[in-house]
Formats: sequence, structure tokens, C-alpha cells
Amino acid sequence: MDQNQSNQPTPSKRPTPQGPKFNWKLVLSLVVAMLVSLLLIFGIKTDWYGLANMNFANESASTTSSQATSTSSSASSESVASSSVSNEDTEATPELSANQNDLLATPETIPDKFVYDSGYDIAYPAEGVKGIYLSADGATNPTLYEQNMALLDNTNLNTVVLDVKDDYGNITMDLPTEDASVNAAETDAIDGKTLMQTFEDKQIYPIARITTFKDTNLAKAEPERSFQTADGQVWTNHGGDAFLNPYNKDNWAYLVETAKAAARAGFKDIQFDYVRFPEAFEMFGESLTYDMGDYAEYGKDSTEARQMVIADFLAYAREELKPYGVEVSADMFGYVTDVVATPGIGQNFNMMAENVDAISAMIYPSHWGPGYFGLDYPDLHPYEVVDAYMKKENALMQELDSPAKSRPWLQDFTASYLADGTWKEYGPAEVQEQIDAVIDNGATEYLLWDAANEYSPDVDYK
Repeated sequence: MDQNQSNQPTPSKRPTPQGPKFNWKLVLSLVVAMLVSLLLIFGIKTDWYGLANMNFANESASTTSSQATSTSSSASSESVASSSVSNEDTEATPELSANQNDLLATPETIPDKFVYDSGYDIAYPAEGVKGIYLSADGATNPTLYEQNMALLDNTNLNTVVLDVKDDYGNITMDLPTEDASVNAAETDAIDGKTLMQTFEDKQIYPIARITTFKDTNLAKAEPERSFQTADGQVWTNHGGDAFLNPYNKDNWAYLVETAKAAARAGFKDIQFDYVRFPEAFEMFGESLTYDMGDYAEYGKDSTEARQMVIADFLAYAREELKPYGVEVSADMFGYVTDVVATPGIGQNFNMMAENVDAISAMIYPSHWGPGYFGLDYPDLHPYEVVDAYMKKENALMQELDSPAKSRPWLQDFTASYLADGTWKEYGPAEVQEQIDAVIDNGATEYLLWDAANEYSPDVDYK
């Protein structure tokens, strides 16, 4: 013991009591953990990850394909490189394999809450689509319009196929899009918002008819998007109509943006008409100047290339339109069903029917030549023509893995341009026979065509 230290205890200095100390780090960690847990639960419950992928895919749709191709090429290169690694290295390091699935692909079905909402609630007809065609004139001429609204009100008809992009390339209404080419083609002939509100109020199913590759306006404004003759002029048919080049993917983008804009406007189905090459293209196509793009290796004489590009366009359009929740349908010539694959126009029944939701074949009795289906003059036999056609179509549909719905175009006009003795006046009886033939063959959907938009009353539109 030190000699200087006193034996008497000295009081120690103690800190003034302050209570327990608050642990900020612990509390912050708990809060962060709770937030992470809530986000994970929310993400799983609402498919947050799927929403993120879908939104990203929609915003970068134009680049997804090239990204996927790049990813595939990169993966292939990595695979080749890994094969050169020695056995010793392989044994020492666990082999890693990349997921080759396209992470940004649009899912087959998209939850309703992630589908674009146009604001118009119009249900798909429970009894199937049964519709009439209206041109811009039919939608704006007061007499025609009221006449056809009354027909829809008083019968089982429930659908209007409306010209959104007409046979010349005019876009008949103001569509919600910022695309300059689409805006330039708009005529604003139809008050789309007022008409769509009427469709919603009456629960009339609206189909947007988009004339696809027949587009005289755009072809003449931008000849490089079309077919050109040897002297540099835009090719036209005998009626003066020009066509866009289906091989040109700028045309694809324009047409699909028009379709998307129609979906934003409230249409529930996009119908692509004139989704083909000009008639008899196999006879003169090789003499024209145009770029085949990704299909150049097949050559201009290739029937296969024409059929592929039409089917590919429909597949592309359907994929791009998935987030809008619309159905996709396509018109085709009735005779395509009989020959299955056409040499010139590029329509192949099987290839098209597997890439759309509905096929609308134009099976007007007046469009079949003498002797077809064993009938002297088919226009004189409306029931027999449609019955024979439907049997052929049903047989083809049964061969497909994912067949489309059958929604044929029926004739409600008189083909007086045919030779005397080969045509008849069409009215309620002839329309009824065609509808009966459709129903008798198990289909439930049909569309009626009359360019003048004057449809037959007193028909059982069943």
C-alpha cells in the first residue's frame, strides 16, 4: 500500500442519473426491415414484378426484339467459349448456366389491372359477334345512322365494324396518338368520342376496321414505302389504288400505331382488312422495285416469303396489342380457304388463323365463279354457298393447334354487275339463308357487308 494513501474512504464522483439511452440504430434497422417486408408482400400480391416487366416491355417494344437477338448471340458466344475450358477448370469451378428465356416477353395473358383502360366499358357479346359495317358516311349521315342504330336496337345485331382507316388511307377520326404520320392522315370526319359513348350506352361492340396495305395516300406521299415501276412511278392497279410494301417494317410500325390509337379511343377489336399483296402480284411483282428487307434471301418470286410476311405482320400486331386488351381479327378472301395458300397475295389460311383471334373470310355468294361448289351460278344459291364454305373452313380449323374464331362476312348487297341471269336481288330472304347456313355449321358469329350501309330488316339475326 502506498504510504500517502489515506485509510479513510473518499466519496467517488458518479454521473447524474439520465435514464436509459435511446438506441437509434436499432430502431432504424427495425423500420427498414418492416418496409422491405411490406414491399415484398405487396410485390408478390400484386404481381409488381410482372407489372414492371410489362411496362418496360411496352415502353421499349421497338427495341425488345433486337435486345433479345443480341442476348441470344451473346449467350451463344459464351457457350462456345466455355467449351474450350479444360476439364480441370470445369471440375474446380461449378458450371453456371444462363436463363435463356426472354425476360421482357409479354405474357400470354395479362391481368386486367395491367391492361390499358380506354375508359369505355363495352363487353364482348355473350352470344357472339353479329355485326354490320359502317363507313364514315354511314356514321355521319343522319338518315343512315339513325336507321342502323334502330336496327341494332331492335334485333340481335350487337356490333359495328367502323372504318377507322379507310380504303384510301384516310383516318376518319381524331385518335389519341402523337405519331406524326397518323395525325397527318386524320380527317376528323367522325366524332369518335360521341360515337364511342353511344356504343357504350347501347353496349354495341366496336370493331375498328383498318385497311392495311392498301393505302394510296401514303404510297404516293412516300413512294419508297410502296412498289415502284421501272420509270420510278408508284405502281397502281386498274382502279388507281396503290399498296404499301408489306416487307417494309416502317409500314408495320405505322399500321400498328394506328391500331393502338384505335384501342386507346375505345375500340375493343382491331380488324385488319387488305392484309395482303395486290391481286395477281405473282404475275408482275418481279418487275417492280421494292426492298424485301429481312425476307430478301427468298427472292421476289417467292410465294413462301409473301405468305410468311403477312403471317408475321399479324403475329407482330397481335403481340404489340396485347397490353391494350383488344382482340385482333383479319379479313381474307373466301377462296383462300379452298386453296389454303395463295401464290400472289400472300394469304395462307393456316398461318393467318393461328395468329389472330378471329378470321373474317369474305364468302359473299357473288364472289364465286360459275361452277364453284358444284353450283351453276353461286350468287343464285346463298345457303348452299355458305354451307359449302363453312364445311371447308371447319375442316381446316380442326387441323390447327390454336384456331381462330370463325366470323365470316356475309352479303347484304345485290351484285347486279354480274352477267344477266347469274345474279339475283338480295334482301331479307337471302340474308337469312346465309345466316342459317353459318349457324347450321356450328358458328355463332358473322358480319354483314353493304358498301352503302343499307341493311335488310325483317331478318332473324340469330
